[in-house]
Amino acid sequence: MSKLGEGLEVLFTRDQIQTRVTEMGEQIARDYAGGSIIMVGVLKGAAIFLADLARAVPIDCTFDFVAVSSYGKGSTTSGAAKLIKDLDLPIEGRHVIVVEDILDTGVTLGYLKRMFERHHPRSLKIAAFLDKPSRRVHPIQADYVGFTIPNHFVVGYGLDYAERYRNLPDICVLPEENLKA
Repeated sequence: MSKLGEGLEVLFTRDQIQTRVTEMGEQIARDYAGGSIIMVGVLKGAAIFLADLARAVPIDCTFDFVAVSSYGKGSTTSGAAKLIKDLDLPIEGRHVIVVEDILDTGVTLGYLKRMFERHHPRSLKIAAFLDKPSRRVHPIQADYVGFTIPNHFVVGYGLDYAERYRNLPDICVLPEENLKA
């Protein structure tokens, strides 16, 4: 029986990930020193990143989650975002950081940003673990970025392909021949 992820190219190791997430947490703590924030994780992919990032932010913070679909079970976006789970907490007048696993086309985060702005948060920022600017179709930028990557399909640390590989501790490149449309 082969081990999950065996033979995949490692793009970022668990140690590199932890170091960068700690740095991001320190930056967020400096930006919001003395304040409190709501971190809104985009399910399912951002769950692991949110947990690690929240532990790296030594200020008052609460969590909420949203779920948005734009991929389904394949490797290409549908081009439209659909809200599956909405916020449980009110965000009006609060500092909000949307926590996402990967900023790719920008469709999902553009949709969420427009939706959240209607709730009048005090501030709204985006923390993306990975940024893949070469695929951007919607003009949006993250305020906090873990790593900028080339146009590879990546898995691990919460990112999946057809719901697999999320539990890999490293970020790995999934070769084209493993992708089925």
